[in-house]
Amino acid sequence: MADPARAMDVERSSLCNCVVNFLLQENYLLTAFELLHELIEDGRHDQAIRLRDFFADPALFPPDQISRFSALVADPQTMQEEKVMVEERLAITEYELRLAQEDLSRLKEELQKKKQLSPDELNGSSSDLSVADGSTKQLNKREISYISLGPLKDTERKDLNCAVKEYLLFAGYRLTAMTLLEEVTDQNLDVWPNSSACVSDALRRYYYQYLSSTSEAAEEKISLLRENEALMKDNKRLNDEKESMRRNKELTDNQIANLTKSLEVAQKDLKDRDILVQDLKQSMDLQRKQLNDCRAEITALKMHIEGARASRGWSAGENENNKASYTDTSKEEKKSTYDDPEELKGVDSSNRNSEAVTYPSEGVRIEEKMVDINEVPVVSKAVESVSSSSDEKHGYQAHEDVKLKPTDTNCKSTVISSNGSAECQENIYNLISESQSGNKGLNQNLESLKREKTSEKMALETIQILSDALPKIVPYVLINHREELLPLIMCAIERHPDSTMRDSLTHTLFNLIKRPDEQQRHIIMAACVNLAKNVGEMRTETELLPQCWEQINHKYEERRLLVAQSCGELAEFVRPEIRDSLILSIIQQLIEDSATVVREAAAHNLALLLPLFPNLDKYFKVEDLMFQLVCDPSGVVVDTAIKELVPAVINWGGKLDHVLRVILSHMLGSAQRCPPISGVEGSVDSHLRVLGERERWNIDVLLRMLKQLLPFVHKKAFETCPFNSSELPATTGEQNSFFSMSLLQLYAGSDIIWPMFDWMHTDCFPDLIQLSCLLSYKEDNLRTRITKYLLDVSEFFGEQYLTHIMLAVFLVAVGDTDSADLTFFPSTMKSRIKGLRPKPGIAQKLSILCILPLLLSGVLGAPSSHKKLPDYLRKLLVQDNSNGSVWFIDHNAEVIDAVRFLCMFEEHHGVVFNILWEMVVSSNINMKTNAAVLLKVLVPYIDVKVASTHVLPALVTLGSDANINVKYASIEAFGAVAQHFKNDMIVDKIRIQMDAFLEDGSHEATVTVVRALIVAVPHTTDRLREYLLSKIFQFTSVSSNGNDITRRQEKANVFCEAIRALDATDLPATSIRDFLVPTIQNLLKDLDALDPAHKEALEIILKERSGGAFESIGKVMGAHLGIASSVSSFFGDSGILGKKEGSEACESPHPPQPSPSAQPEDTRFRRMMRGNFSEMLRGKGKGNDETPRSS
Repeated sequence: MADPARAMDVERSSLCNCVVNFLLQENYLLTAFELLHELIEDGRHDQAIRLRDFFADPALFPPDQISRFSALVADPQTMQEEKVMVEERLAITEYELRLAQEDLSRLKEELQKKKQLSPDELNGSSSDLSVADGSTKQLNKREISYISLGPLKDTERKDLNCAVKEYLLFAGYRLTAMTLLEEVTDQNLDVWPNSSACVSDALRRYYYQYLSSTSEAAEEKISLLRENEALMKDNKRLNDEKESMRRNKELTDNQIANLTKSLEVAQKDLKDRDILVQDLKQSMDLQRKQLNDCRAEITALKMHIEGARASRGWSAGENENNKASYTDTSKEEKKSTYDDPEELKGVDSSNRNSEAVTYPSEGVRIEEKMVDINEVPVVSKAVESVSSSSDEKHGYQAHEDVKLKPTDTNCKSTVISSNGSAECQENIYNLISESQSGNKGLNQNLESLKREKTSEKMALETIQILSDALPKIVPYVLINHREELLPLIMCAIERHPDSTMRDSLTHTLFNLIKRPDEQQRHIIMAACVNLAKNVGEMRTETELLPQCWEQINHKYEERRLLVAQSCGELAEFVRPEIRDSLILSIIQQLIEDSATVVREAAAHNLALLLPLFPNLDKYFKVEDLMFQLVCDPSGVVVDTAIKELVPAVINWGGKLDHVLRVILSHMLGSAQRCPPISGVEGSVDSHLRVLGERERWNIDVLLRMLKQLLPFVHKKAFETCPFNSSELPATTGEQNSFFSMSLLQLYAGSDIIWPMFDWMHTDCFPDLIQLSCLLSYKEDNLRTRITKYLLDVSEFFGEQYLTHIMLAVFLVAVGDTDSADLTFFPSTMKSRIKGLRPKPGIAQKLSILCILPLLLSGVLGAPSSHKKLPDYLRKLLVQDNSNGSVWFIDHNAEVIDAVRFLCMFEEHHGVVFNILWEMVVSSNINMKTNAAVLLKVLVPYIDVKVASTHVLPALVTLGSDANINVKYASIEAFGAVAQHFKNDMIVDKIRIQMDAFLEDGSHEATVTVVRALIVAVPHTTDRLREYLLSKIFQFTSVSSNGNDITRRQEKANVFCEAIRALDATDLPATSIRDFLVPTIQNLLKDLDALDPAHKEALEIILKERSGGAFESIGKVMGAHLGIASSVSSFFGDSGILGKKEGSEACESPHPPQPSPSAQPEDTRFRRMMRGNFSEMLRGKGKGNDETPRSS
């Protein structure tokens, strides 16, 4: 036990050290210096060591400065300071008095508290003092320093200052306390605010609290305080932001209201403008039509004038080219050569006529002479043909020469007249000679400019003539030959200077053929591409693309198809910003088109357009368009979207993970939106969904899309492998050799994230499992699609991935955790995989019903796991069955349905039938019964050869079994074989086996055989129908006078169902006479056993099949049975059935013909009965055991 005095000294020394540290850290040097002196005066030299060393440090307090300050002579200032010191001591005295009074009141309060303390608390306080020595040792182990806590806050500094002041007063260092009060000028230490830190003997309590707490707790408390302060600041900031946002919201609401009003005004203005545009368009169309009519009339007049001139008997020496020069086109060309309109006025009609009829010989001579004199070739049309064009060029050349010397009016008139005289030739010679002698160099330049101007002007005139003529020529060219006009149209569009004419020609180009076929569209688009190359980006945007926009709502789908093709092929020749704006908007509108071929073309051209986009700003819009096309109701559009657009989007956008998430989300959402099969909570049907046609189609195409993306998933998983190349296995070149066992072991032993690889078994497989658990019994096509996807996964990722990853996931999902090996999964992922295990009860039943077919066909059915499938099937069907497993008994139907689904894949038939033979030859009754049931459900998926070699022998073996349940199960399977096969050999074997069943004459065998054959009646051969009818006749001929009315009713009901089924087929007349009618008569004898509905139907069949004989039969039976002598009341116009049939609709494909009233009633009832009963049989068969054959 430590000495209490020693413990008290240790405590005092620790508190003093804390005060010294605080004063030095806060730079309270005067207070520290005063404390040093008081410690020395008090004799506590060991506690003053640090302060003595601090003030003796020459680096902080140089000796020369201290000596210089000490040597200073007293001056008035010093006297003033002494006076101040005296006043301070007086203030200290007054302060001490006040402190003494405070001490007295505090001591009274402490005395009162001590009286209230219990003895235990007093003992506890003494024990705290005893461990002070141990606490000092722990003090040295503290790693948290005052500096590490950050700068002191104002509140913390005031609390510590007050606590230190209180300690100094308690310790008797009053001068030091006064110095502290003077040195702390920014705080009033006399008033300590009431807070959690304001306690009596505060510094001592702080010290005890520090000793009793750990460094971790202190750090945590400090961090909590800081976090609280930060949260308070954040809260204040958020409140300010909230207020600011509220004000911004009010401002925004006002702006929105103003913008809404402006938008309404703009919309109204836009609507008015649209109306004005429509009016202008209508006016323009009317004017264009009038213009075309005028042009046609002008053409007709020109042709009429030409014919009239030709009839005047012009000179025989004129050739075909001279005749062409007389047309108005040549006159227009001549007029266009005059620069001055006044010159055109000065030319009279006689001169123009004489110019027009100038002989070609003279024109040629004049032209040759001009070339010799000027030594400059004159551009003319004589290169193409020596015709009347020589006159035009002669006149044009003379006109140019006249412009060089306008003062020579005689030569000007001579040139204009162009009469071919020698005088004109001499004048021209003199004119050119003078100009050459004047300035030969200038003449050459002028001649060159003149030649170029002439060439350009002629080319422009040619383009104008061509542009004017093309719209008139196109309608008169055969459609199949209009593509030959494309070079002319392209040339005119490219070179014509008038934008209006270019627009008209471009419109002609797009409308060249009314409904172009594929080849014609290809030719037109090739022309557009060449034109876009030549005219550049701006003209392509302003001239070609507007034509696309105009054709987008055309009534012919071929035109809209042309627009779709142009979007993909012209995008290369426009600016990048146009591609993802205007062209994309055109594509988007075409995707909404009603024509399938247009949507298909839009998907194809969108795939071509994506690589040309400048950035990914429109990615999500393109992704939405992609999913819209993938889920299109047309299969052709879906095929194009999946094969072309989906890879293009992935390569362009690079967001494979996002696309995969959207696919899985869309599939699950489509299924979850559908209503459940049953509304009964807690049943299996309440979890299964009734898919609509649209939802079924969407899930199917999304599964196809997921399969299409599998190569991209495999490639990205390969490229993003996180392991070093030195750790990876050596690949053999095959696509699935990379994911070997060594790689999977590395994957399992590390916590490295491999997103694309993890996605397959953590996201894709669980979502597919969840989707399959929503699919009803009839959705075999969707399950087949999922199975094919799983088979492709095993093919891409290899055998090791299939064995160690896929198989484990699906075994856990089906509930077989004992067989699942999770050693190749990372530890962080095992819990997630184990979460796929279904809970016992409905979830277990649902997993076997929906997931076991995928496990058998999609995982174990892969080619690389051909050895595992027989073992697992044998475990399910043989081992669990022979052991009498409760699990197999509870899920027998689900296991059989899973095996049925497996047999939809022909490659697994051999494995299934090998196991079935083991079950057939087994001694276990349940196994044999299950074998018969399996054979029955597998019949729709086999061919005639398998039925003859495997199914029938197995059924014959089971049919000869001594157990009644096995035998009756085989009878139903024989009925399924008879329903699906019409082979004579198979039918004969079935008849023989049915005879064997009927030999014992038991009631159960008879009913079972007839029911089995009823299912086959609508589909089997006539021989089997006659066989069934003859057997029923034999059974009904034997009088059944037994007392068991239940058996009689059951037999009569099954016989009536067979009769109605047979009556709905085409029976021979002999069978009707010999078997059908007598059988009905026999059944009508036992009215107690007949159901009223069956009795009524049999009477109708008998009346129709027996003709007039039924009246006499009715009278005899009425007298014998005591009923009415006629049944006309049942079938007449006013009878019960007559009224009932009056509202029935005729199902005959042809309108009914007039006939006696009784006959059509019977006929309609019979057709109704036949059709409904046949549908009933088909529905019953499908509902119980059948599943349509799937390709």
